[in-house]
Amino acid sequence: MTVHHPEGWRKSSRSGRVSNCVEVGRTPNGAAVRDTKDRSAGYFTTTGQQWAAFIDAVKNERFE
Repeated sequence: MTVHHPEGWRKSSRSGRVSNCVEVGRTPNGAAVRDTKDRSAGYFTTTGQQWAAFIDAVKNERFE
């Protein structure tokens, strides 16, 4: 089994200097998400299609 580690970790520019947020990294098939408070705790991955659906839901305020 090949393990692909996420690349290009970044957090939202809206986070500013706050350290209690999440970061997103690219994977070959989608995205990985981790908590900035404890980066060593690992991350979860999602497919590109799932990530796009999540971003769409956030932009359309479906979680409000």
